[in-house]
Amino acid sequence: MTTATFPATPGFGSATEAALSDRFAVAGQPLAAVTGAEIQAPLIQGGHVRYANLDYGASAPALSVVSAYLNEILPYYASVHRGAGYASQISTSVYENARNIVREFVSGRADDSVIFTRNTTDSLNLLAGCLPVENGRHTGEVLYLDIEHHANLLPWQTVPHRSVVAAPTIAETLEKLRGQLADGGVSLLAVTGASNVTGEILPVRALAALAHEYGARIVVDAAQLAPHRRIDIAADDVDYLAFSGHKLYAPFGAGVLVGRPDWLDAGTPHLAGGGAVSDARLDTVSWTTGPARHEGGSPNVLGAAALAKATQVIAALDQTQWHAHENAIRSFLVEGLRRIDGVTVHQIFADTDAEDRGQGAGTIGVVNFSVEGYDAGLVAAYLSAEHGIGLRDGRFCAHPLLKRLGLPSGSLRASFGVGSRLEDAQRLLAGIQELRQTGLGWDYVVDAGRWVPSNDNRSYPHWAPNTPGTAGAAPCAEVD
Repeated sequence: MTTATFPATPGFGSATEAALSDRFAVAGQPLAAVTGAEIQAPLIQGGHVRYANLDYGASAPALSVVSAYLNEILPYYASVHRGAGYASQISTSVYENARNIVREFVSGRADDSVIFTRNTTDSLNLLAGCLPVENGRHTGEVLYLDIEHHANLLPWQTVPHRSVVAAPTIAETLEKLRGQLADGGVSLLAVTGASNVTGEILPVRALAALAHEYGARIVVDAAQLAPHRRIDIAADDVDYLAFSGHKLYAPFGAGVLVGRPDWLDAGTPHLAGGGAVSDARLDTVSWTTGPARHEGGSPNVLGAAALAKATQVIAALDQTQWHAHENAIRSFLVEGLRRIDGVTVHQIFADTDAEDRGQGAGTIGVVNFSVEGYDAGLVAAYLSAEHGIGLRDGRFCAHPLLKRLGLPSGSLRASFGVGSRLEDAQRLLAGIQELRQTGLGWDYVVDAGRWVPSNDNRSYPHWAPNTPGTAGAAPCAEVD
């Protein structure tokens, strides 16, 4: 097996010198071990290289501790709640205790409901079905910004709602929201904790105070925020919080909704089925309250267990070291990209990190950029095939935001976390620099809406289809 080598990082001298510098040395090694960190990716030109995973924002790799924990509990996996058997009792205990662990992770209130769902999207759809109704009509509207991921945009379009176009700065955006709230009629403010497109953090505590000032509640889409920052919903006075295990280093795709129980206990059960009822008859039903009301059917026991274990690992991290590790990678990458001619780094707000631009004070481990003269999907395919780098391209399920950023056909997103290292950012910069200087090293074609290398003869694991993963791909192309 051969290993590819990479040129020095543009603008920083040699890669070794940059990695050893006082400023970036904190990111020289991963902060926590993740499963698959050393997998080898085949290169289209021959040879292999360690896969540089810069796609944490889509699905983060499983923490090694979580993988080990799952192997430990898997023999005891069984159906929960109504089984008298030994394995069922253990699985029930694991599942229900996971609620307590997740509640503690977000510093939830004692009476907050913790409902396990499929993902953040599922959680927010659940909440949409629990908005207060009187005499068959919703008592208020949902207010949201145009920068939201579709998970925090589309569910509200099924209920009374209004949207606000974010202003050029966070400060001005808060004032726009204040104006809408002051007009009255808003029951819920729905906001992201951190943009999945640019990584910019919104001031959750200030937004919660603003919503409550005008009699509204707040829900925070924390899918991107939770893997990067500790959250305290009691101190921040957040009413509802949603996030996903697959972004928080936990496989099996469990999500969670944490929040005040009154709306949830009165709302329409999210999944009509076994376990959600206190009594059922042939044509009528009495629904139960609490989390069970919305968890009809057999739950994702291992997903909930993995999510809970991951939160314990993240909660135990030293926050100073955690943030320094992530901020060093982000700063290095942003500064390096800005040094490459024809590359633009994108952000929403002009006052993000106003005091220390590029240092990550108001951002998480996400960097959005575009390369002049190249389709984003083509750049992503090139980086994967010729450099063994994985990142995301497209419109990131945030179509209105991409349009307002002037990127209707999409851009590129590098995202990273506790398993990342500075070398990943160095390799990305080297790959982009090579693209700008010498162009593509291979021919690429569009297949099923995605760019792929032509005549791709790379091998895949024996258990995987030996073809590029484009079948059924959603191209997310611009439409009128």
